[in-house]
Amino acid sequence: MSQEKKYLTTASGAPVGDNQNSITAGSRGPTLIQDVHLLEKLAHFNRERVPERVVHAKGAGAHGYFEVTNDVSKYTKAAFLSEVGKKTPMFIRFSTVAGELGSADTVRDPRGFAVKFYTEEGNYDLVGNNTPVFFIRDAIKFPDFIHTQKRNPQTNLKDANMVWDFWSLSPESLHQITYLHSDRGIPATLRHMNGYGSHTFKWVNNEGEAVWVKYHFIADQGVKNLDPKVADELAGTNPDYHTEDLFNAIQEGNHPSWTLKVQIMPVEDANTYRYDPFDVTKVWPHADYPLIEVGRMVLDRNPENYFAEVEQAAFSPGHFVPGIEASPDKMLQGRLFAYSDAHRYRIGANHEAVPINRSKAPVHNNQRDGQMRFDGNGGSAPNYEPNSFTHTPKETPENKISPFEVSGLADSVAYDSDDHYSQPRALFRDVMNDEERERLIQNFADHLSGVTREGIVERQLENFYKVDPALAEGIAAKLNVAVPAHLKK
Repeated sequence: MSQEKKYLTTASGAPVGDNQNSITAGSRGPTLIQDVHLLEKLAHFNRERVPERVVHAKGAGAHGYFEVTNDVSKYTKAAFLSEVGKKTPMFIRFSTVAGELGSADTVRDPRGFAVKFYTEEGNYDLVGNNTPVFFIRDAIKFPDFIHTQKRNPQTNLKDANMVWDFWSLSPESLHQITYLHSDRGIPATLRHMNGYGSHTFKWVNNEGEAVWVKYHFIADQGVKNLDPKVADELAGTNPDYHTEDLFNAIQEGNHPSWTLKVQIMPVEDANTYRYDPFDVTKVWPHADYPLIEVGRMVLDRNPENYFAEVEQAAFSPGHFVPGIEASPDKMLQGRLFAYSDAHRYRIGANHEAVPINRSKAPVHNNQRDGQMRFDGNGGSAPNYEPNSFTHTPKETPENKISPFEVSGLADSVAYDSDDHYSQPRALFRDVMNDEERERLIQNFADHLSGVTREGIVERQLENFYKVDPALAEGIAAKLNVAVPAHLKK
């Protein structure tokens, strides 16, 4: 910080003579409206808050870099992945999903894992979570799902009836809720959890050849989780525990890192694979598509100002660079619009020009005007295209998206498969050990114990029974209820 002596000024730069006393008519008289410094301070104070994010409101962030450690240029032409050793600056924001700005860090909730890569071809945002799957697979259900995670519209309280009513009627949620109620549902710190792109994306190489890809950020610190009782205690004694831990670790030079690995699926496999590769409630087993190392992400610098860098950070799954494209994943398709639209509401039409969001690559387009336009606004250049001027930005046909086939009749159509049970069954039976299964059952029972509306528990137990009878029976025993008799016939 500069040691140069600074003088207090108004927002317009005029020096302030007295910042301790208002202008009044004598020591006991009324305040004069001509005290423009007072009026400016109060007016700005009233406008200090922007709307909080409708989801992922509570978060922490850090700066760092991404370094390529393995050649993947045969799969993608993305410049920032083009050669081993190449480094790209990046910013990450971790978050909980359901809580408000002041909520506790150590609740059982997915964690947002949003990464902004400042590449020479523009910003690439990978907006994921710490879980490889999601609760739903069509964006049309997203507003309803989030409403269940928020507060009851009458009581303004969190409501287990809302949560489990929705989940019990949405069996596609089984995989995610099994993951969420496992030990990994409450990370020990933000440094000790993996991150996932969750969706399937498309990579395209310089020859125009495409592959499908899934992203995995593996924590180099290892995965560690919190006991629910410890998490509950921390929620009361230090609700900002994860935020504090991340900041202090970086401040002390203990820089957390993650190894980025991907799964690659040939395009032609998508039509014959045993699971729909674009269903975000499913994973691709590693035995079918092994992990391939790409690079390493290191966080080495804390924000200087939380509001400017973390609160104003705006990530969008629609921020791609050449060589990376969307897939037909229905949840992803909805997010391509929803995220940028949320930022336009929350921060403004020119949110991309805010320093934390600004591309380090030159930006040339005809998007003009709007609130808080604080650059040259395009100057005197034409604000339309095509035009006959020679020095205005032109399209680059080589950066068109790769062509892809579509088929079928336009209709409100569900995914082909209703197999909502085999993957959570594999997670329960094959991945978890006996102790982990017992803790999962206890965590489910603890959450379901808050349900008071008739029929919800029975319906959810039926879903669990289809995953594994032992799962349903274990939860039922903890709740002192019976598994529906018709399931055992």
